[in-house]
Amino acid sequence: MTPFKKLCKTACGLLLAVGSIHAEIAVLKNFTLIDGTGRPAAANSAMIIDNGRITWVGPVKDLKDPGSAETVDLSGKFVMPGLISLHVHLGNAVGLVQDPKNYTRESVEHDLKVYASYGVTTVLSLGLDKDLIFGIRDAQRAGRPVEARVFTAGLGIIYKGGFGGADGVPSPEVATVADVEPAVAALANKKVDFIKFWSDDNYGARKRMPYDIQKAIIDSAHKHGLPAIAHIFYLDDAQHMADYGIDGLAHSVRDKPVNTALIDSMKKHGTWMAAATLSREEALFSYTKTPAFASDPFFTKGVSPDVIQAFSNPEYQKAQRLNPNIAKFPVALDIGEKNLKALADGGVRYGMGTDTGVPGRFAGFFEHEELALMVKAGLTPAQVITASTKSGAEFLKAKDLGTLEPSKWADLIVLTQNPLSNIRNTRMIEAVYIAGKKVR
Repeated sequence: MTPFKKLCKTACGLLLAVGSIHAEIAVLKNFTLIDGTGRPAAANSAMIIDNGRITWVGPVKDLKDPGSAETVDLSGKFVMPGLISLHVHLGNAVGLVQDPKNYTRESVEHDLKVYASYGVTTVLSLGLDKDLIFGIRDAQRAGRPVEARVFTAGLGIIYKGGFGGADGVPSPEVATVADVEPAVAALANKKVDFIKFWSDDNYGARKRMPYDIQKAIIDSAHKHGLPAIAHIFYLDDAQHMADYGIDGLAHSVRDKPVNTALIDSMKKHGTWMAAATLSREEALFSYTKTPAFASDPFFTKGVSPDVIQAFSNPEYQKAQRLNPNIAKFPVALDIGEKNLKALADGGVRYGMGTDTGVPGRFAGFFEHEELALMVKAGLTPAQVITASTKSGAEFLKAKDLGTLEPSKWADLIVLTQNPLSNIRNTRMIEAVYIAGKKVR
């Protein structure tokens, strides 16, 4: 082939590639738009998506046909942004068994696809992630994923002798302040999105992370230009961490009511209640008997029958009832609900997350349980939707996600019923799009 012909072939290939990119235009129309910003729902809306991004959104009457576009009539439907879950774990749990041997590229991507099928289009994985997660994340960001987008804290950091991590997972352990900087630096060198650490003692069964180590982790994370987020349980820990300038709390305070001092400190330092994880607390006592959702088609579509059979087994349920802390779990849930409402009313920023991906806390389904529990706690459906979309993206500093506005990625859910009138209508999913591609 002559150099001229080679040049022509290359140029033609580029033109075809460019043409194919710009030919991928889709028009969605005749739906009610819930854009995630908190603005009122807009009936008779339309949207133009080009190469995965929203290029125009507005009233159908103002729609200008872009030509050569796939047009989808969504009459009677509701369109909202994909959900953003700010606390999950990936790849380690298969059914009711958690084992680091399960953590493979296939298992991680399986979980990301399950989240996507439930309309959860972005997740923050807070610990237990081996290094293969970075390749998955980076490939997503370089292209257009067809699974939930992932942000990661890598393995996370645990206090030696304390609660956190998982058996067999080599999460960095710190015993002294001197151990902190090397542990944080190692994670920063892997380009984690967050520094996550556990401070809890699991109802006194393990050691509790000292305050000087908590502060050192937060300071070191910020030195490396990374936000810090922590697993907490106690009000005292939350207060100290907020005073130290932590960026987010990965659970609600669950030992006692929050107070004005904590609320004021969280607002002063920009500390988020990133995820109250109310569904986590509910799950801790849900399997003392067969839960009602065991026969819910919205649940069963994402879980194998043998898993349902396993947690419906009387022996399994008996073992759950014998947990020495079983009576404490409903109390912690009640306190957590009240504290979420108090923080929200007090002006603290908050998102949505679940701590799913651990046995008994099922990916995708529990995100919708979380929405219902947030409403039960006293928030409105509109507040919960904004927390689970726009606010989640703001916490992640993901400017291309979270709302359905021009220039944003077209990550969205098509619903058959209005979630603003009943939050359980987020389960009425007809379709899910990620980067403009229909994934369900």
